[in-house]
Amino acid sequence: MLIDKQIVFAVVTLCAGIAFAIQVPTSDQISITSSDRADGLSKYGGLGGDEPRAYRPDTSSLDFVYHNHDDMTRYLRATTARYPNLTALYSIGKSVQGRELWVMVVSSSPYEHMLGKPDVKYIGNIHGNEAVGRELLLHMIQYLITSYTSDPYIKWLLDNTRIHILPSLNPDGYAASKEGTCDGGQGRYNSRGFDLNRNFPDYFKQNNKRSQPETEAVKEWINKIQFVLSGSLHGGALVASYPYDNTPNAIFNSYVSQPSLTPDDDVFKHLSLTYANNHAKMSQRVACKSASPSFENGITNGAAWYPLTGGMQDFNYIWHGCMEITLEVSCCKFPPAYELRKYWDDNQLSMIKFLAEAHRGVQGFVMDPNGGPIERAQLKIKGRDVGFSTTKYGEFWRILMPGVYKLEVFADGFVPRDVDFMVVEQHPTLLNVTMQPSKPTPSLPVPTSSSTTDDRTDEPIEQPSSQQEPTVFNGLQAESTTTAKTASITVSSPSSFKFAPTAIPQHSDSAGAPTLWTPHGQAGDHNDRLVFSN
Repeated sequence: MLIDKQIVFAVVTLCAGIAFAIQVPTSDQISITSSDRADGLSKYGGLGGDEPRAYRPDTSSLDFVYHNHDDMTRYLRATTARYPNLTALYSIGKSVQGRELWVMVVSSSPYEHMLGKPDVKYIGNIHGNEAVGRELLLHMIQYLITSYTSDPYIKWLLDNTRIHILPSLNPDGYAASKEGTCDGGQGRYNSRGFDLNRNFPDYFKQNNKRSQPETEAVKEWINKIQFVLSGSLHGGALVASYPYDNTPNAIFNSYVSQPSLTPDDDVFKHLSLTYANNHAKMSQRVACKSASPSFENGITNGAAWYPLTGGMQDFNYIWHGCMEITLEVSCCKFPPAYELRKYWDDNQLSMIKFLAEAHRGVQGFVMDPNGGPIERAQLKIKGRDVGFSTTKYGEFWRILMPGVYKLEVFADGFVPRDVDFMVVEQHPTLLNVTMQPSKPTPSLPVPTSSSTTDDRTDEPIEQPSSQQEPTVFNGLQAESTTTAKTASITVSSPSSFKFAPTAIPQHSDSAGAPTLWTPHGQAGDHNDRLVFSN
């Protein structure tokens, strides 16, 4: 039964700011924690309010210098050994030259996926000679772990978010770069000469560039973990750039670059402004050079700046429903190390505030009538034709601005659902959707002739592709390198990847599956949310 919009408005009017108990699906395999995410939002300014306190770095653990791959590895291993309850270190693969692509999870639940807790990520150094982001992410790790017990804002963030930080996607390119070089291409590419930010499948244009190990590692990573929000740190400008990076061919061939806007343009602009407005300089229209453009409010649509094919942010959004933006954080690509402290001061607040935006909008569960989770249900917001999917535990998240929306839900074997809901500024909306099974189709007669059976056994069986189909619902046929027939988004703990050889705390599920869920009929302790159960 659909929720009438008038009822939705009534619920919002009566219940904004009032605590609600949240009912979650039933399972004998998982349970749920009782973190009060929305309470943290209101107390500590998750979506606007008190600022996190300024970071005072422990320079004995991490100084403001550049760290080569061995130095970075030692720091990450020492950190996860020192803070085993807040960090987990794993590798998603190796570069062409065999360097590990390290990812550090920072969270109060680093080794397990906890229901309702979104996964977010930062990726640095995709261009090897753009080195500031690499160091910012190391200091971000240090900031989070050393502030957890003393800063309520950071404690709220880590209690309710799993933050994955990949400091260097292109360690080979970094090794070929030179400190003090502000321009040029030395070290930009991987060791085979490929630009990794032109190496992903593209929705608008066929990308024929040979896929690289670093790119493949990222594709596998985000196919296994359902990220809600992502930032990719670059250098060479001061701007937050948002999708699309590419355009339809008709616009691509024009002499002047034009914006190429997503159905979620309002959200992407908001996310970009969140970063730019909390940055010390970005929103002030800083032009890095006299001939360089200045950007109004410090943000730009990617294609309006310059179109490109095979970018990572478009791939995240179209293929996986993850809202990623590109963060250009320094005019000089590889500035002298003595300037790193200044860059940290400029970006620290932006980096934290951006991650908190994962708790904006709507989140919830898609369930069957027995309260069991429905995996891989396809969802989209009506009028926004880039979709997203549920995890294997029926979870979903979507960042949205305040307003009234209709959620469209599709799942194999179930009757499609349309559900109206409202998003408010103060806290996320929890929306639980129950799907009803579709009527079973009549059984086809089973062949009894042996000749018929023999003929059928000779037919080849099509094997599914490991690459996911883009989650676009607008019916347009776009060129793409993918050949998949069905979507395949699942969640995974970092234990699906290669862990660093450090002291790892034991937990009950070595495969990384969540072990947390409340029994049917019991309520968690989440408060201050709009709750709709359908």
